[in-house]
Formats: sequence, C-alpha cells, structure tokens
Amino acid sequence: MRKKLVAGNWKMHGGLAENAALLAALKPALAGIEAVVCVPFPYLAQAQAELAGSSITWGAQNVSEQAKGAFTGEVSASMLLDFGCTYVIVGHSERRSLYGESDELVAKKYLAAQAAGLTPILCVGESLAERESGVTEAVVARQLDAVINAAGVVSLAKAVVAYEPVWAIGTGKTASQEQAQAVHAFIRGKIAALDADVADQLVIQYGGSVKAANAAELMVQSDIDGGLIGGASLVADEFIAICRAAAK
Repeated sequence: MRKKLVAGNWKMHGGLAENAALLAALKPALAGIEAVVCVPFPYLAQAQAELAGSSITWGAQNVSEQAKGAFTGEVSASMLLDFGCTYVIVGHSERRSLYGESDELVAKKYLAAQAAGLTPILCVGESLAERESGVTEAVVARQLDAVINAAGVVSLAKAVVAYEPVWAIGTGKTASQEQAQAVHAFIRGKIAALDADVADQLVIQYGGSVKAANAAELMVQSDIDGGLIGGASLVADEFIAICRAAAK
C-alpha cells in the first residue's frame, strides 16, 4: 500500500512568531501522520529547531541546480542538508511561470536534489489555456519526460510527483475529484509503461486550492496519495484536517 504524504508549501509567507505558533499547533495534532512543511529559506533553522523529534519533516521550496560556486543568491542542496531538510519542491508552477524555469532546468534541479540525498517533490501541471485546448496530458507528459530522460524512471522511486493544475492554484477553483483522478491515473499509467513497480509505489500528490472542505473527496481517489497544500497550510486547523483526511 502506498503511503499518503501531505506537504505544506508556505510560499513567501511567515515570520518567526507566527511560524512558532503554527508549528506548535501542528506538532501534537499531526503525531504519527506523514506530513512535511516546506518553508522559506530564512526559516529553515527555525523549522529544524521546532520540529526535531516530531513526526513532521521539513524541506525547502526551491534549490539551485549548481552544487557550489559564484552563483549569488542561490541555495545549494548541500546547504539544505545542513538544516536537516528531507524534501525540496522543484518545478512549482510559480517558478516555471514567474521565473522562466524550463523543463530542462527543473530536471537539473531534480538531479541536484537527488544527488545530495534530498527527495524532490516534482511539480507538473497545465495552465487553463492548455486544459481548454485539450493538451493537459501532453503538457504533463512533456514535463515528466524531461526528468525521466535526464534521471531515468527508476529515480522516481526516490521522488514524489505533485500534480498541480495551474488554473486551480490560489484561485479558489479546484479540479473536480474526477478531473484530478484522471490526471493522476494518467501519470501513474505513463510511469507503469516504463516500470510497473516504480509506478505502483509512486506517491502522487494533488495541489490546487485544496482545503478542509474538499480534502476528503480528493484523498479518497485511488491514485491521489496526498496533497501539496498552499494557503491552507498556513492555517493550523485547515492543514490538520487535510492531513487527517489523507491519513484515513
């Protein structure tokens, strides 16, 4: 049976005091549940200090494809390891759309993360225009292929895939459970055609305006193995409810 994993993506939110209050609320409520919080770089030390010894793991929202060198403003995978990170998000739609990260660059970041021993959470997903044009599967396949061609399908055994329809992120719109399940099934089927064992164990998260009110109907789908949660992960009661829905 595949594990269920819920990751909270705090994006560029937070502060020392509010982080401490949120983490203090999450720790007892999520005991024994597979959950991770991906915090902004400046708060990794705080997450490490607050969460050490708890069942919640922590990670970053981005990583450089470079191991070290004269790359001002970048953060390497080895630096993330210094702060106890387990996971790192790569290829989030905001990185792709706002900062021009290509499929090839995302693949390089994925490789850098795995080379250091981090588990990448690889984000894939289509825009509203692409969905309306009927090319959702082609877009998702292209994004996956960039990583598979660079790292091999077996690398996915040490990764997580997050399907996040761009049109549903922060918009209040959510893919229906049928829409989400269909793309998750497509992803698993594509991987199964290359390696059935990897596909069977692959954790595929859904991300896109997930909240307590719709979590249960999404998490019960056969190919949805958790969530990549944005705004709702900043509200303790919401994130706790989503995690518990995934854990059932």
